[in-house]
Amino acid sequence: MNLLAALRAHRLLAIVRGSDPDAALTTVLTLAEEGVTLIEISLSGRDALDVIARARAALGPDATLGAGTVLSSDDARAAQKAGATFLVTPAVSDGVATGRELGLPVLAGVMTPTDILQAQRLGADAFKLFPAGSAGGPGYLKDLRGPYPDLPFVPVGGVDAVAAADYLREGATAVGVGSPLVGDAAAGGDLTALRERARAFLDVVRSEARP
Repeated sequence: MNLLAALRAHRLLAIVRGSDPDAALTTVLTLAEEGVTLIEISLSGRDALDVIARARAALGPDATLGAGTVLSSDDARAAQKAGATFLVTPAVSDGVATGRELGLPVLAGVMTPTDILQAQRLGADAFKLFPAGSAGGPGYLKDLRGPYPDLPFVPVGGVDAVAAADYLREGATAVGVGSPLVGDAAAGGDLTALRERARAFLDVVRSEARP
């Protein structure tokens, strides 16, 4: 798959980290029903590999379904075996290089200019600015785009609907959103509220002018 093209087209990456595997799966399927095309299932969630496998079976081979919190080469291989078609790391980890060796696109976690350079050398397809809110928010993204004006950044961490719009205005390729979008749904919470949040975020990313 072409992860960069998908990020540019859809601009919203949903991050599902569940304490209840069945609820996490239902969350993934509900987001997909609402039109959220890019979904990451974090390996730090309970039985995450099984959730990925079940989501792949339910959504079919063409769904853009990724594995997040990929820290090691073993994580990368297990995620691919479960059915992930892209990987997301929280840092410049062994998962980046192994993902590329496996032929999987990688959204690599970075925070500093040095991280970005290292991830670029390893062949990352795009750069997850994490934790974006703690690093300085949209202003920090603006500063990074000075030396790296053409790189695709995806801010993650503390991205609510207002921040999502601000990041996109500063040139983010897409935004990654976990709890402000998922809420308590992956623990068995309200799916109606999840649908409402999904529609609100989709409205935001669709309304912002593309860089």
